[in-house]
Amino acid sequence: MSYAVGPGDLVLCVNAAPNHVTGEPVPLVAGETYTVGAVMEFACPCGRSDALLDVGIDFAWCQSRFRLLPKPKFKAEPIRVSTPVKDTVR
Repeated sequence: MSYAVGPGDLVLCVNAAPNHVTGEPVPLVAGETYTVGAVMEFACPCGRSDALLDVGIDFAWCQSRFRLLPKPKFKAEPIRVSTPVKDTVR
């Protein structure tokens, strides 16, 4: 993969096909987003990627199963709240 994925990034699962080495079903769900816990710079045995991603499910998965989602463009702005003025009764 040519894009840089790092810990904490959100990725979208685009390939939940059976494990391409063992043929066993995988616990990933196509269309679901996952948070990357770790990136292991290790060429996948399939030859399709140069890294394995740990998304906290079972084992590390081939990077070719995921697509990097863009980072949210959130700007924190202080919220101004006006408090009503109450008259004191004596």
